Amino acid sequence: MAATPQNPAAATSRRKVSRHRGEGQWAAGHFTPLNGNEQFKKDDDGLNVRTRIETIYSKRGFDSIDPNDLRGRMRWWGLYTQRKPGIDGGKTAILEPEELDDKYFMLRVRIDGGRLTTEQLRVIGEISQEFARGTADLTDRQNVQYHWIRIEDVPEIWNRLEAVGLSTTEACGDTPRTILGSPVAGIAEDEIIDGSPAVEEIHRRFIGSKEFSNLPRKFKTAISGSPLLDVAHEINDVAFVGVEHPEHGPGFDLWVGGGLSTNPKIGVRLGAWVPLDEVPDVWAGVIGIFRDYGYRRLRTRARLKFLVADWGPEKFRQILQDEYLGRTLADGPAPAAPVERWRDHVGVHRQQDGRYYVGFAPRVGRVDGATLTKIAELAEAHGSGRVRTTVEQKMIVLDVEEGQVESLVEALEALDLTARPSPFRRGTMACTGIEYCKLAIVETKQRGSTLIDELERRIPEFDEPITININGCPNACARIQVADIGLKGQLVLNDQGEQVEGFQVHLGGALGLEAGFGRKVRGLKVTSEELPDYVERVLKRFQDEREDGERFAVWATRASEEALS
Repeated sequence: MAATPQNPAAATSRRKVSRHRGEGQWAAGHFTPLNGNEQFKKDDDGLNVRTRIETIYSKRGFDSIDPNDLRGRMRWWGLYTQRKPGIDGGKTAILEPEELDDKYFMLRVRIDGGRLTTEQLRVIGEISQEFARGTADLTDRQNVQYHWIRIEDVPEIWNRLEAVGLSTTEACGDTPRTILGSPVAGIAEDEIIDGSPAVEEIHRRFIGSKEFSNLPRKFKTAISGSPLLDVAHEINDVAFVGVEHPEHGPGFDLWVGGGLSTNPKIGVRLGAWVPLDEVPDVWAGVIGIFRDYGYRRLRTRARLKFLVADWGPEKFRQILQDEYLGRTLADGPAPAAPVERWRDHVGVHRQQDGRYYVGFAPRVGRVDGATLTKIAELAEAHGSGRVRTTVEQKMIVLDVEEGQVESLVEALEALDLTARPSPFRRGTMACTGIEYCKLAIVETKQRGSTLIDELERRIPEFDEPITININGCPNACARIQVADIGLKGQLVLNDQGEQVEGFQVHLGGALGLEAGFGRKVRGLKVTSEELPDYVERVLKRFQDEREDGERFAVWATRASEEALS
């Protein structure tokens, strides 16, 4: 429609289009900050805040912290303010940040590849007991998270962590976050290739470097040579998945653009095979594309998955090769589907060297500093100096002699850390929830623990692999969309018409065998109190209706809405 004096709306619309500044891509010349986050990053690199923490904030206290440091740059060093106690979920999206902030912090310890020595684990446990009121949750990204951290104690905590080779560098923020790696890299009998040298080299070259310390948003990496596909590669920004090339031998299949939250996307294969020694350079190329071409105008579109969706894998690979690598990548095969349903390494397993590793399941990732210290002591008493964390909120003790295995299993059981868990203990994960998280709407950790107990009591005969992921808000930190039963926290109405904590239900999501997102049954929401009844009901219907060998996720995609209600 032509613009005329009688049609001012058309002229206004055209003027708006002409002023549009694109998606905020640096490679397109869009360097002007387009939101508050981009402005504070332009004003000062997030890595620089460490000096202010050490020299000013830790000495003058919480009230001295600049707001752009407090709710922005301090994340570059693993620090988030935690939720003030007593604020209910209905106020999460209403209150201003300063009203939600407590004067304590969550502090995330970065554990690339989940690799820890028993000495490091003991130090993590000691810091928990001395500075974090005993808190030390295992996350689904192989980290440990403390709560109740005072700014005055942060420099001393850093000193103790760094003395044993650990850090909180870029554990949060618009940075390359912790690199996921197979927790049994280099020791599993069925391993295709050991990816740990690549994890170590990426960390050495790039973590803490200002080359990639200002990204559009967070950047998540996964590297594993396990045929179990044990690092949730499908939902990371970049993933290197172990494969056997028919001509070149073992290497990695390259995936990009995965992610969950409110716009979930499964990563896509670029069809490229990468040898082990080239993984760091290819990783730098992919994150370089994100830095330079990533969308910085809107935070809601500032993840790599949106760029990959717009470009497609062919264009992404071409730009990676032409502009960042200067060479063509070899074509390669896709990874084979895993033969096992569980990917968490729980149980007793033989290593390449004839010794054994023992994987065990805490309750929904909730442990404490005293328990972590005891795990270190138990591992050493049974001949091990190495432990691992997993992407399923589990832990593993490595290098156990055959004659020591049963003794270790029994000692772990005494700590309520079972290596022979029920499907419910093994398959239930939960995010931090409203107890500490400022984004959360409902409680999660205790709800998950109670649900485990109830299901073990009500259907003890259930022996199928099942994943139940509980999230306190829509952001999917606990991967609700790819669980058999995913529970997204929200406020719902109970039978009396009262607003209470509850969940929207996602059913039939999966990773590995047939990766995909769960379905939502129209209008299906359950209160927290009703949750055990609902899960029991739907699992019993699965038992009654399933075909031979059918997985829950497959049944849930074909079941009637009535059966899932």
